Amino acid sequence: MRRSRAATAAVLLPAGVMTVLGLWGLDRGTVWRDEGATLQVARRSLPEIVRLLRDIDLVHGLYYLLMHAVMAVHDDEVTLRLPSVAAAAGTAALVAAIGCRLARPRVGLWAGLAYAVTPFVGHYAQEGRSYALVAAGAAGATWLLVRAVEEGSGLRWAGYGAVVAVTSLLHEFAILLLAAHGLTLLVSRVPWRTWRGWLCAALGVCAVAAPLAVLSRGQSAQVSWIRTPGYAEAKGLVLAFAGPARLVAGVTLALAVLALVAPLPRSGPPGARRLPLNAVALPLALVPPVLLYVASQRTPLFLDRYLLFSLAGVPLLAAAGLERVLGALPGRRAQTGRRAVAGAGVVLVAAGFLWQLPQQQRERLPGSRGDEPAAVARAFGRLARPGDAVLFLPHHERRIALFYPEEFTGLRDLTLKRSAAASGTLYGEEVGAAELRGRLAALPAGRPVWVVSDTTTVGGRWFRAQRAEVAKTRVLTELCRERPESAVFVRGGAVSEYHCGPRPGRGP
Repeated sequence: MRRSRAATAAVLLPAGVMTVLGLWGLDRGTVWRDEGATLQVARRSLPEIVRLLRDIDLVHGLYYLLMHAVMAVHDDEVTLRLPSVAAAAGTAALVAAIGCRLARPRVGLWAGLAYAVTPFVGHYAQEGRSYALVAAGAAGATWLLVRAVEEGSGLRWAGYGAVVAVTSLLHEFAILLLAAHGLTLLVSRVPWRTWRGWLCAALGVCAVAAPLAVLSRGQSAQVSWIRTPGYAEAKGLVLAFAGPARLVAGVTLALAVLALVAPLPRSGPPGARRLPLNAVALPLALVPPVLLYVASQRTPLFLDRYLLFSLAGVPLLAAAGLERVLGALPGRRAQTGRRAVAGAGVVLVAAGFLWQLPQQQRERLPGSRGDEPAAVARAFGRLARPGDAVLFLPHHERRIALFYPEEFTGLRDLTLKRSAAASGTLYGEEVGAAELRGRLAALPAGRPVWVVSDTTTVGGRWFRAQRAEVAKTRVLTELCRERPESAVFVRGGAVSEYHCGPRPGRGP
């Protein structure tokens, strides 16, 4: 009974801490590019979402459908991120539960808290994308694996397979969980009956995930910008999982190594089919990143956010190593001694959090994700008036109008041919240079043209390679003249005023 109460507390406390950290500064006042894609797609009707998924973003299809239901309840940026906060809290609880099951409650408590205070976790706990949900699914599947091995029932294996399948539909790289779990069973030397249950579940997962994998290959151009990973990307992932501060990462990795060198004994009564903690945590932390890294040498797909679901293995190993250190303290067997040991571990985790507090604070700034579309929209709203014209350079900068449509109400989009929703695209279809020339020429005298531009791409190599964008720019500069004194620059974007018509000193 005492162990049950301790385990319950060990699970609830990390979930509560993660919830508080997730809600802290959740409203940054702006979405960023990827979050904005979720926002504008979730606002579409179901047929419009399906039309989009035929050509783009199929890998995020299930997540978009989920967020469509969420945003139907309340449409704002906080609501957009709440599912990620809840998922991260659930993951912290599951990590703690795994530690309690495979070791003891204080190990679970330390592991869950260490997961909750990791800045990389906090980053995606506050982002309106699928990665925190995928991490929750992976942790849930790992918990179900542990229980299925212990009980061996078909119902447990069916639940395990269902969770892995849904998680793989949220993001297809979650299928790598099967490789990690397969290695867990291999090193644990489980009996054939366990292998049979796992193999049936794994085959079912592959059958469910295979259509998504096949269809998404036709949309691979979306990730063509990812470069082949090298030492820098591998090092960055290690620091993200264990740090990012070098001191914290060093302590975390040292404790993890200690757990591998001096593994904890299996928990539970004699004869219990419990998996060793190391056999669960190490493959989870190592196998998916290694497989994706190797595969990305041929087809680059290696991004740290795709592997968030593997991070849970690191705090489990670190907590096991900490148990080896603190568990050797004198008086640890008495009740007060056990509490002192558990408290010492919590203090160490809290010290790591405070050491990395500046990183946590930076994650909650409006510009923490690289761009601030809301600031650009506000600048535009202060300058433009109903009836004015707007032009986006490049075309994907129309996302600002899709994220914050109220600032663009009553304005004429000079290059828009078909809206994003109607065309089944993220940013809409645009007219050609000839049509743009005619539209500019037909503008009423004195009406300004407002150009909303992405300052990180305009003029760069990618922009110069886009014929349609170069043609747009050429027509604009031929027929219109900029008023440099009116330009407003915001992080990642700019709003400029142009006037079209005969140039001074020339005839009509």
